[in-house]
Amino acid sequence: MVGLSGGVDSSVAALRLLEQGWDVEALFMKNWEEDDDQAYCAASDDLADANAVADLLGITLHTINFATEYWDRVFAYFLEEYRAGRTPNPDVLCNREIKFKAFLEHALDLGADWIATGHYAGVRCGTEGCELLRASDEKKDQTYFLYMVGQDALRHSLFPLFDVDKPMVRTLATKAGFPNHKKKDSTGICFIGERRFRDFLSRYLPANPGQIRTSDGQLIGRHQGLMYYTLGQRQGLGIGGMANAPDEPWFVVEKDLANNVLIVAQGHDNPLLFRDRLTARQLHWVSDNPPPPSSRYLARCRHRQALQECTIEHEADALLVQFDQPQRALTPGQSIVLYDDQVCLGGGTID
Repeated sequence: MVGLSGGVDSSVAALRLLEQGWDVEALFMKNWEEDDDQAYCAASDDLADANAVADLLGITLHTINFATEYWDRVFAYFLEEYRAGRTPNPDVLCNREIKFKAFLEHALDLGADWIATGHYAGVRCGTEGCELLRASDEKKDQTYFLYMVGQDALRHSLFPLFDVDKPMVRTLATKAGFPNHKKKDSTGICFIGERRFRDFLSRYLPANPGQIRTSDGQLIGRHQGLMYYTLGQRQGLGIGGMANAPDEPWFVVEKDLANNVLIVAQGHDNPLLFRDRLTARQLHWVSDNPPPPSSRYLARCRHRQALQECTIEHEADALLVQFDQPQRALTPGQSIVLYDDQVCLGGGTID
């Protein structure tokens, strides 16, 4: 059962499985109820593309609505994190709770033996369990978003795009005559779409304006609510030129939650933006066992970041990570994911 989203990646995943001799069916998941932002969450258009691809491939397309599961398991957490002044990563939770749990359970109920998705990742299973592997295309690797997927799900999962890059995917889609072969990649929130984020968030959380101050305490502006900003952010601060200040852009360097103050400083490489260590909680290890602290690892603190060398320590329910080089804009609420060469070990939420 292929999770067919209407995008080019999942379409080519289905194509490749058919070419490998699998008996393939597909499932289109709707996980957000439509509203007046049709342009930003065009589920009907995505379903039309999924139907067109399924027809071309001659496979059955099932549909399911997981909107309730998405709200309860993903979106409620998303709002709670923003309310706490953090910057959550809903795609990580969406993969664990929806794509590799609700979808998997439904597919098995329909008689499937495996599920498959268009993620750029790999899985390798043996007698001691399953490993999650970085994709061949390092630029598209999506294991950062998959580190919370567990052993039971991986045993039933296939990733047909493990060994191909995005240009090849589009070439295969073009040769197959898929109408979505030029469809752009989705960059919005998982299942919610590419909406005007500030307008969208304000529907669910009340704005709480406050002061913008420099790192030395000077009042220079007003913010609309700390939830709208993240560490390292430059755009949307509304700070113009200031007398007796260098002609450099301003960046968010801290959020003072207790006083509802946004703290900013000038310069992309301002030292206040850099840290060489972090603490992570809400840990999940792909193998079910934490990696030993005596080894050195590679880490990623945001999608598509170059892998960073580090060492780790365990402390109760926390992971302490020490980087070889200072890292820019480490953001509470985002994920840190550890790797041992090609193997994704798991990770946690930056605290």
